[in-house]
Amino acid sequence: MQNIVGIDIGGSHITMAQVDPEKREIISSTYVREHVNSFDDKETIFSAWVSAIHKAAHNLAKEDLLVGIAMPGPFNYENGISLMLHGKFLDIYNVNIKEELAKRLSVSTDQIHFVNDAAAFMEGEVFGGCVQGFKKIFGVTLGTGLGTTFYDGEMATDEDLWDSPFKESVCEDYLATRWFVNRYQELTGEEISGTKDLLDKPAEIQTQIFDEYADSFSEFIVKYVDDYKPEVLVIGGNIAKAYPHFEERFIQNLTKNNINLPVKISAIFEDAAILGAASYALKKLT
Repeated sequence: MQNIVGIDIGGSHITMAQVDPEKREIISSTYVREHVNSFDDKETIFSAWVSAIHKAAHNLAKEDLLVGIAMPGPFNYENGISLMLHGKFLDIYNVNIKEELAKRLSVSTDQIHFVNDAAAFMEGEVFGGCVQGFKKIFGVTLGTGLGTTFYDGEMATDEDLWDSPFKESVCEDYLATRWFVNRYQELTGEEISGTKDLLDKPAEIQTQIFDEYADSFSEFIVKYVDDYKPEVLVIGGNIAKAYPHFEERFIQNLTKNNINLPVKISAIFEDAAILGAASYALKKLT
């Protein structure tokens, strides 16, 4: 069996686990999650990443190790070079992360593969999640940001629709967590941190906000996603956990636009990127 570690790197964390490629699942006893501040200096970031990888892969032979890493963009995924210039990971801008990690882990650069985090979510859902067996899939992650990805039967790609024109601004402004925060404050003058907090509020305000969100989300599908003609839509991210609260109106809106699109909600959420990074690395191996 191939020794493989799937890794998900975000602005505040690194999460990883060994993956069983035959069972298509995470080996939960190897799960490691560490806090990493993306505003730290290069040496601090790399030391934290390498330390975490050593923990997850401590029992694996290095010469047979395969590492798949899901990273946010902008990023040169083929060569492993960070192109992030705004906010996170400033100190590793233009650094060849693949070479740095290979050197520090004592492995070859050929053993390390990078994939976009949105595409990794989709690869994970196809590999061991809720859309196994489908050929044309559109995926949306709804959380602090908006991720969009398409699977064409062979490989997932990042569709990068977050900043596409939408209403008075761009898609992400209406579909990410901050929309719920801003809209609730507009209506009540009070603060919430996201959909989880909203579920504790009176039914009337919940209904109004979730209805408005359903209208925006369905409008986004009509405007941008329907052109892909997917067999199924898969939704992940924290907002997906509140899907039952806007599902009925969302589906009604799609039906009015003659869109009959089955919807699957991720069952593995954060683990999808870990599985996806691992399965992407396996694809690069063959």
